[in-house]
Amino acid sequence: MKQFEYQVTLHSSESFREVIYFCSEDGNCEVEEVPSEQLGKLTAILNEHGEKGWELAQASVGKGGMLIFWKKPIVSNYVDADGKDAS
Repeated sequence: MKQFEYQVTLHSSESFREVIYFCSEDGNCEVEEVPSEQLGKLTAILNEHGEKGWELAQASVGKGGMLIFWKKPIVSNYVDADGKDAS
């Protein structure tokens, strides 16, 4: 059975001020249509974690910023009694 480890990162609204989403004063947030060049910040975050083996599991956008949940398989060298990889 595969096992995973998880990581949660918080990215403040300041880092996405002009880029990804808009939040109204009542706290409703939504992704707006933005030019592709402005998506570079999010792309950089995804690629940076992806290069380290992390996979995006979920992202949640709120008035204070973006909470991103990552996962990656735990690499195990466990071998069963027959010498087969049991991870």
